[in-house]
Amino acid sequence: MKENDMYTPQEIPGQTQQVPGKESRMEPEPIYDNPDCKGCGRLKGKTAIITGGDSGIGRAVAVAYAKEGCNVVVVYNIADDDANTTKKIIEGYQGKALLLKGDIGDSNFCNQVVEKTIQEFGSLDILVNNAAQQQLQKRLEDITDEQLLNTFKTNVFGMFYLTRAALPHLKENSAIINTGSITSYKGSADLLDYSASKGAVTSFTRSLSANLAERKIRVNQVAPGPIWTPLIVSTMDKNAVGTFGKNTPLKRPGQPVELAEAYVYLASDGSTYMTGQTLHINGGTIVNG
Repeated sequence: MKENDMYTPQEIPGQTQQVPGKESRMEPEPIYDNPDCKGCGRLKGKTAIITGGDSGIGRAVAVAYAKEGCNVVVVYNIADDDANTTKKIIEGYQGKALLLKGDIGDSNFCNQVVEKTIQEFGSLDILVNNAAQQQLQKRLEDITDEQLLNTFKTNVFGMFYLTRAALPHLKENSAIINTGSITSYKGSADLLDYSASKGAVTSFTRSLSANLAERKIRVNQVAPGPIWTPLIVSTMDKNAVGTFGKNTPLKRPGQPVELAEAYVYLASDGSTYMTGQTLHINGGTIVNG
């Protein structure tokens, strides 16, 4: 089978799951790894914290980092089964993984994540702020105070808390990589609070890159389009899931593995002259910025 055959458009049946959703119950299951792609030591000896690293994009990044020789700290909130599966996959590539369960919307937990990372691996080189949540609402009036607060606590506050805790341990040529979204640029009629939070991520990325430039710590983001992850089946209705990603120029949703190489690049020495930038991986949709 050719490598690109993995990503041939497949018919996605309508399906839903309860939050947080499980990869193993998705049809078809997301593709998080390409076994034919071998690591070449680009992150050898480094340590990374990846939030939302148990599934979806986070799992793909965690596996790709492990293949490049990186120690991986997988931070997750609920899905123990997915987290343990990710750990086994990493160890199958002779990588080292530490699982830390908790709510990144709690600044004390974020402090503990960094402390335990240093205790386990002795250093920190890469921070991937990837965890996010979304909840569709067709009307602004239906977004409750609780939903708004929870969206920003996870998508924005957690990013601030964890980055703040990590900075004292990051050295020159360390990398911070944030997961943004195409909705930050295009907007989304049914994801008002989520889109607003991702706009904050874009602004945070650009501002922090300027703030840390003198310290030679690079800050960039990846802005995914429609990617086939548990977040989709646990937050969208069956009809929307059945047509997910078909409105892109490539006429399909992306797979998590198709983003992983971007995160490797932004963490490696190949991107030492890049900061404050966004990599758009969205199936061909052209956006400004």
